Amino acid sequence: MARRVAHPARSARDPSEEARFQDLIARCQQGDQAAYEALYNAVASDIYRLAYSLLLHPQDSEDVVQEVMVYVFRSLRQFDPKRGSFRTWLYTITVSRCRNARRRKWLPTVALSSLLSTKSEPRAPSSQSPEAAVAWRDACESIERALSKLSPRLREAVVLRYGQGLTYREMAEVLDCPQKTAESRVRLAHEALRNSLSEVELGLLEEFGSA
Repeated sequence: MARRVAHPARSARDPSEEARFQDLIARCQQGDQAAYEALYNAVASDIYRLAYSLLLHPQDSEDVVQEVMVYVFRSLRQFDPKRGSFRTWLYTITVSRCRNARRRKWLPTVALSSLLSTKSEPRAPSSQSPEAAVAWRDACESIERALSKLSPRLREAVVLRYGQGLTYREMAEVLDCPQKTAESRVRLAHEALRNSLSEVELGLLEEFGSA
């Protein structure tokens, strides 16, 4: 029986992080330039990782980061913490900009490590033998091929669930769909991956997803 992908341990709704965001937002609204810089530094790398996971293209992902941050800075007064976390709002904007970019051009696929880990090459444990290291790389390539075959909607679901650690409720907010739809997309992605990957390769995917 194929192994199930582990549930993520973290969420987009972190109370301590949210309090920090609220402080930065309040300072930005007062015209504090240092707060703008601090907010940018706090989220830019996460926006890039999400954008790269969906677009699979460095320059387009960098463009999305700039588009998102310009919009965020202009729209901070529109953010309502009663409707959801700041990070969920941020991811919603990012996914929307990525969809626009994807419609504008066809984008090539790249390595799985770039898909989920912002271009950090996944390495086999140092204790592995050369033969095991080769098997590890082969599994990475198989997973890359399987993920590249997913539709954009299913890839979004995989990236948000396991790359970003969102709950299904948070995914529903970001993707603007019912929670059941978010759950269904993840389930369909699981089925597609199970049909394409061996049990060993699914185990490796589990390790990536829970990192």
